[in-house]
Amino acid sequence: CEKSCVLKLSMDSPVTIRENEAAIAEAAFREGYISPRHIERNGRKVAIIGAGPAGLATANQLNGKGYTVTVFDKNEAPGGLLRYGIPNFKLHKPIIDRRIRVMEEEGIHFKMNNDVDVRQLPEGFDAYCICTGAPTARDLPVPGRELKGIHPALDMLAQQNRILAGMTFPKEQLVTAKGKKVLIIGGGDTGSDCIGTSNRQGAASVTQIEIMPQPPVGQNPATPWPQFPLVLKTTSSHEEGCSRRWSLATHKFLGKNGKVCGVEVEQVEWIPGPDGGRPVMKPTGKVEVIEADLVLLAMGFLKPEHPQFAENVFVAGDAASGASLVVRAIASGRKAATDIDSYLNK
Repeated sequence: CEKSCVLKLSMDSPVTIRENEAAIAEAAFREGYISPRHIERNGRKVAIIGAGPAGLATANQLNGKGYTVTVFDKNEAPGGLLRYGIPNFKLHKPIIDRRIRVMEEEGIHFKMNNDVDVRQLPEGFDAYCICTGAPTARDLPVPGRELKGIHPALDMLAQQNRILAGMTFPKEQLVTAKGKKVLIIGGGDTGSDCIGTSNRQGAASVTQIEIMPQPPVGQNPATPWPQFPLVLKTTSSHEEGCSRRWSLATHKFLGKNGKVCGVEVEQVEWIPGPDGGRPVMKPTGKVEVIEADLVLLAMGFLKPEHPQFAENVFVAGDAASGASLVVRAIASGRKAATDIDSYLNK
């Protein structure tokens, strides 16, 4: 919304919509406006597989309509990527906990540490909603990928959130940036989260590389309103300290004694595609090595593939669309709840 605000377009000072909404929610909890509802049951049961934002939204909406809702999740606590993907410095976990408490008091059942196979759904429910997200990270299968010290971004992010919640891990299982030269491959939000986490863990240096070219700063004539403006995004994590580079393709990982010690990259150029299609990547031959003893792959997630489900099984959130935004997952969950309600009442 802020990107399309007329004050953003006219004077680069949008209405602070996010802060306004957060302040309203905080005031509502603080002043006691949010309390559990007493809900009359309609006698039907729905199972939600996955306790991320889509699953929680679906559960909340259906519970309010009188369904008895049970949420299954493989993790030890609900929240999905809200809890295990987004760092605490961006989302304080008690914010999730207080909302879950209200949902439990309203009658929603949570069954954690329960890894459900979507091809063998639990019996006894009138409908199901699959909200398992997009858990498979996009890999980078180049030479040297087997070296130690190369991890999908969520290996670090999820572990750090669990450590901050009080869990402990054996030393050999720790994915830590302490004292290391960290290289993050991928220029999106997940990469930014890795920067902030690496800095907090005491990294010696942090470098983020992206295969695409650097976006324009401030305004991009190629993406005018009402399109979402593709411009350079600088987060608080970037401001805390890192080196950012663009138009670098990864050739191979370099190792020493079985551990990664560097990454060979090549500068590339992007030329306009024929007939206005996708840009074409052109190698330049300018090859260099970036030193690194911890590499984090933050290149997005693969869209899940699902079996053919029965007509009383619905899919919502990233499980349906592929990796997207939390707000879109919530919107998808709300729509799924409406669809399930319509199906069970037709």
